[in-house]
Amino acid sequence: MTNKVNMAGITSAEAKILQEQYGKNELTPQKKESFIKKVFHIICEPMFLLLIVAAIIYFILGEPRDGAVMLIFVIGIISIDVIQEWKTDKTLNALKDLTAPHVTVIRNGKETNIASADLVPGDLMMIHEGVKIPADGIIVKCNDLCVDESSLTGEAEGVWKVNTENAEATSDYWRKDYCYAGTLVTQGTATVLVDKIGTKTEYGKIGANIALAPNEDTPLQKQTRSLVKLCAGIAVILLTLVGIFTYFNIPDHEIGERIIESILSGITLAMAMIPEEFPVILTVFLSMGAWRLAKKQSLVRKLPSVETLGAVSVLCVDKTGTITMNQMKVQDTWAMDSDTHTLCETMGLGCETDVYDPMEKAMLSHCDSLGIKKEHLFSGELITEYAFTNELKMMGHVWRRNGEIVIAAKGSPERILTICKLTDVEREICEKKICEMSKEGLRVIAVAIMKPQTDEEIPKTITDCSLTFLGLIGLADPPRENIKADIAVCNKAGIRVVMITGDNGITASSIAKKIGMPNSDKIITGDELSKMTDEELRKKVKDVSIFSRVLPEHKMRIVKAFKDNGEIVAMTGDGVNDAPALKYADIGIAMGKRGSEVSREAADLILMDDNFTTIVETVKDGRRIYDNIRKAVGYIFTIHIPIAFASLLAPMLGIAPVALFLLPLHVVLLELVIDPTCSIVLERQPAESDIMERKPRNPKEKLVNIKMLLKSVVQGIVIFASSFATYLTVLAVNEDNASLARTMGLTIIILSNLFLVLVNSSDHDFAIQSFARLVKDKVMWIVAVFTILGLLAILYTPLTGFLKLASLSTSQFIRAFGIAVVSVFWYELVKVFKKLKVQ
Repeated sequence: MTNKVNMAGITSAEAKILQEQYGKNELTPQKKESFIKKVFHIICEPMFLLLIVAAIIYFILGEPRDGAVMLIFVIGIISIDVIQEWKTDKTLNALKDLTAPHVTVIRNGKETNIASADLVPGDLMMIHEGVKIPADGIIVKCNDLCVDESSLTGEAEGVWKVNTENAEATSDYWRKDYCYAGTLVTQGTATVLVDKIGTKTEYGKIGANIALAPNEDTPLQKQTRSLVKLCAGIAVILLTLVGIFTYFNIPDHEIGERIIESILSGITLAMAMIPEEFPVILTVFLSMGAWRLAKKQSLVRKLPSVETLGAVSVLCVDKTGTITMNQMKVQDTWAMDSDTHTLCETMGLGCETDVYDPMEKAMLSHCDSLGIKKEHLFSGELITEYAFTNELKMMGHVWRRNGEIVIAAKGSPERILTICKLTDVEREICEKKICEMSKEGLRVIAVAIMKPQTDEEIPKTITDCSLTFLGLIGLADPPRENIKADIAVCNKAGIRVVMITGDNGITASSIAKKIGMPNSDKIITGDELSKMTDEELRKKVKDVSIFSRVLPEHKMRIVKAFKDNGEIVAMTGDGVNDAPALKYADIGIAMGKRGSEVSREAADLILMDDNFTTIVETVKDGRRIYDNIRKAVGYIFTIHIPIAFASLLAPMLGIAPVALFLLPLHVVLLELVIDPTCSIVLERQPAESDIMERKPRNPKEKLVNIKMLLKSVVQGIVIFASSFATYLTVLAVNEDNASLARTMGLTIIILSNLFLVLVNSSDHDFAIQSFARLVKDKVMWIVAVFTILGLLAILYTPLTGFLKLASLSTSQFIRAFGIAVVSVFWYELVKVFKKLKVQ
């Protein structure tokens, strides 16, 4: 079979033709929602249905001009919503592309990394440990390949594969020279000729339903939906009352006109009260937040995790590569019999011939510096090998070289010493040296040797060996440059950093002290953890920050213990066996550089640079996003109160329909101002200066709490009182001044809307400080300038008459401006009192 396979792979041109023939490697083809369907979906929102009804009523009343203006505004708002939705979809699709699984193939004679969805029959894909196989295919070449096929067969035991040349004829359905999509490589490497893709694969035949699983609403979505329903319920009651008041306010009109005017007043109130922006805020803020995180090397796989980030209270991280630089170097060697050359040569023989592990790379590099070249080390015959496992924590290679058999073993000193022939005195010397090297923060590896006389004497497993101890290797992996500052930030932010490592506890403790981790002297080893009950572990984790010699399955118990204590846990992982713990953690963080495909699939976030600083920045941004969602929700409540109260009170005070403060037309006009403010300006708000000095928020805390609601209501009532009092004052002078009174009130609300963003940018910083932070933000300036230009357009162009408004004189505009300033900036005094109280 291998003779027929072109090991240079197919060409890009052939791949394109094959993709046209077979389609994408997907279980369910991606369906794109049509533009018309999107617009229809938006029009079906209650707010737009009310707007359309209002426009129809204007036409019935014989006021086609008002009806036409209403419809133009409706089209304007729909356009804003469609653009927002398009931008959100574009962002989410880009994120999907970034987080999509990839696979290495040979195309045009070169190794190329492509999206798994772009695989075609005839491709040569290269798989290795940790890869979830993306298509069915024939094994052309393999090396120690073991695959977990339990997702298809239900058999828990891994299947050892062979290449197609060495396969024996069999009637079994599941072939040993064949790989199946959806199964997991647990060991080894292979080159596979893709045979079937998508729904044609064995997994595709049974897995289509998995891809169609419905998406559940997030806690935030549920909260906002219930808020909208509550507001809508209140609106229904109040619009009925307003309708009744309006009906009895105009007894001189005909019954038909009275009914239509009543409906119009009710619709105005309903439009003012339904905060339809809530769902928009969530979608836009979370998706744009995820996009900003992607630019900072943190890919969000599951959007709801963005809202959980701000609540993280425990950060469980791997030492190697996350806290340290993952740049191993042999810093110290200690030979039991002072024969350093033999120690290092045996260490080299214990390494893989095709090395990819950073530690083994460092070992072979050290051998090379001593003149022990790879050609010399691997010139013999590799008879067999004892594979490294997380349980054994040691490995060995059996070589035939220079006429003798050599077993070169290396691994954790604790495990290697158990199979070495040592006297009590020698063992004590070894343990003392291990402790010395570990205290220096070195990763300590023990090296041992055995020389069987014949092939029959070669032990079947490494634990059956009786080894001669040669010495210790001390590897240094320095902490990352900014790690100390990052740990200090986490301590201030109330986030507990927990180090989980397969390394020696003393080494981990030494590094923890260097980087300023609290409780660095308290350690739980994997063996101690195995003996503990869940209840004991739950108590211990309250003040232990280092877990050493940990197995991947221990990670699940550690996460569970923290979660049982009420903590919100973020956990990093990179291996195949880390996937369950990543899934169980509140936030699973996979490594982008060294992580397995399986761990990336199980994770909520993928860290593209494997850097601890990026985790801290991600948590900070998560807090900023949640903060901004709350600010936007508060803003919507505040700005809707003057609109709703004005629509409610004017009819109740017996004001004639023609002289009402707000007509449906004006509510739509205000919506055109509110939408861009919340979805564009507030989403871009930078993090507050004290954001990483606060404790993590309680995840059970409601999005809208009493304190926030009280602030919004008071601010809203003050803006309402200012605008409505101005309207009534002007109206009281002359009832024919209805359009002027309306214009004064409307101008105050529009200007207050602009000032609200500055005042509510922070609960602590003053508006001037917020302005200084935002002064370089072009988008904020564009929205502010457009709002001002829009206001001037409705005041001083032919639009004024269309909108039943009046042009303001310079003194009237200044007066409206001054009232708007006072009606919003009074809250700065509250901030002053807050600061004085803290001092």
